Amino acid sequence: MRALSQLARACAILAGVLLVCITALTVTSVMGRSVFGSAINGDFELAGFAAGAAVALFMPWCQLRRGNIIVDFFTVRASPRSRDAMDRFGALLLGLVMALMTWRTTLGGLNAWNTGSGSMMLGFPEWVVYLLMVPALALTTLIALAQGLVGFGRLDGAAEHPEPAKDVA
Repeated sequence: MRALSQLARACAILAGVLLVCITALTVTSVMGRSVFGSAINGDFELAGFAAGAAVALFMPWCQLRRGNIIVDFFTVRASPRSRDAMDRFGALLLGLVMALMTWRTTLGGLNAWNTGSGSMMLGFPEWVVYLLMVPALALTTLIALAQGLVGFGRLDGAAEHPEPAKDVA
């Protein structure tokens, strides 16, 4: 199970690198437009592709750390055991949804590869984005299914029943 945690961490780091690249690209393009009167062609296409890949790459870490939004209004008075059972059931459902997304994203990537589709301005191949998204979605699927079947604390060495991540705001 520690391997899932390490892979999720690597995905999150890669997502962070992509966001830094988006920031650098955007700053460079805006500065170029302001100073030289010329922006980077296709900057919005690249930023959109990278942002989509980054979202998918952050998902395994978010699921591992139980960072998804949980509405506990109706379960606040339930016993810890009942809440754990419901959380595990929710993780199983999420795992099934993520499996569906992985399958459909894989088909979309294969279609992008076969048709040679690319972005409008740069012709950047769309399959590259799918190549980053599919493994991250598959990893999220594995993590969610493992959490549903094994429990939450056993995946990352935390306590048996860790609390979901809390909002600090």
